[in-house]
Amino acid sequence: MNRSGLIELEAVVAVARRGGFRAAARDLGMSSSALSHAVAGLEARLGVRLFDRTTRSVSLSAAGEQFIAEVAPALSQIHAAIENVDQHRERPSGTLRLNTSLGAARMILSPLILEYLRRYPEMKVELVTDNRLIDLVEEGFDAGFRLQESLPADMIAVPFSRTIRSIVVGSPAYFAGREQPRVPADLLRHVCIRMRMSSGSIYRWEFEKRGETVEIDVPGVLTLDETALMHEAVLAGVGLLLITEDLVAEDLAARRLIQVLDDWTPAYPGLSLYYPGRRHAPAKLRAFIDLVKERSR
Repeated sequence: MNRSGLIELEAVVAVARRGGFRAAARDLGMSSSALSHAVAGLEARLGVRLFDRTTRSVSLSAAGEQFIAEVAPALSQIHAAIENVDQHRERPSGTLRLNTSLGAARMILSPLILEYLRRYPEMKVELVTDNRLIDLVEEGFDAGFRLQESLPADMIAVPFSRTIRSIVVGSPAYFAGREQPRVPADLLRHVCIRMRMSSGSIYRWEFEKRGETVEIDVPGVLTLDETALMHEAVLAGVGLLLITEDLVAEDLAARRLIQVLDDWTPAYPGLSLYYPGRRHAPAKLRAFIDLVKERSR
């Protein structure tokens, strides 16, 4: 099959996997119009409609379902063969697609991503942030970063940061005229900045001391779902915030923020790189794994 035919097959599988042209186009690094043209070209040659399209949705036709069931495994084998040949390449090239949370992305950007691009100028990196835990294979990613406690059991993990600590902080302006909390239950008498998770639920603050664990549904007047906004709000004195220690280290040193409940916020296992357990990892991923091991702390 010529290269254009392979692109058409990849386009059809991507649209079926993502349920739409826009997301599939992002995965493949194509424009939506180019992707639509590729799918239409294959449909024209086959003489059948692979997708039922409306103004709001795209779904596989009966012919499309049969076609995907037979083509997707073969396309996976082609990709595996390409990756196996790639083992013999001296320097990695291509695009490395990584998925992680926004907070983790800030931790890995400079020591890993930028260093990787410096070492391997033929490489490109696409770093996608998402708070939900996704299926790497299904979404077309090479690897991801998550907290060790959140890793899927069927993935290979490479630890990066040894520990992470979430701490409770507030601004001097917030504490003016207020008594600092001494135990987690005291938070019920304070104003807190609440966090909405990707599932839609409100995060319950977790604490631990000498084996005793406590979860608090903290009260507050402001609920946010993005760390940078929460950081801005706590500096403005809106309320108390539970946040990763590394993100506010400079604010603590400059006394822009005050830490409380120190003895109730122990460190926990940190970030790990994780990736599917394939027989052979492609050269681009092997090089990145080696860098993670080198820079682990």
